[in-house]
Amino acid sequence: MTFSQLCNMVCYMKRDRRLSGVLHVLLHMAEQDTPVTSEVLAKAMDTNPVVIRRIMAGLRDQGYVRSEKGHGGGWTLACDLSKVSLHDIYSALGSPSLLAIGNRTESPDCLVEQAVNAALHQAFHDAERLLLSRLGEVTLAMLNADLHNRLIARGDLHDHLDNVHAS
Repeated sequence: MTFSQLCNMVCYMKRDRRLSGVLHVLLHMAEQDTPVTSEVLAKAMDTNPVVIRRIMAGLRDQGYVRSEKGHGGGWTLACDLSKVSLHDIYSALGSPSLLAIGNRTESPDCLVEQAVNAALHQAFHDAERLLLSRLGEVTLAMLNADLHNRLIARGDLHDHLDNVHAS
């Protein structure tokens, strides 16, 4: 396998998009005055409502959202957006792996593999530490403010959940 082929393979590896998806859903919810159903959120995320309910239940356990049952029920935010960081949400998701690449472990007695893994381990550790630090600096309120700035720039601040996806 050539280096170019390896790079292409890494680019196509499945990436965990839960953090991005949950942040997306939370911003949609921040734009609503009423509860949002799992079905509406699932449509916005192009996923199944069961997936949304499973993820939201974990956020509810952490106190970030609450659910209301019955007619007119759904999910609402239960937190101050300025007090919740992206790191908090990442942790609520169970701290999924941040990097799609990892060390080779097929030949643990191989000295070459040991040398490569030692170097990569430190690089991965440093990258993850930097990323987690940055996630701790950004709040949901900052994301929401950025969304509002983008809506204003596009001229449609009053269009929310149904139109945020328009280009």
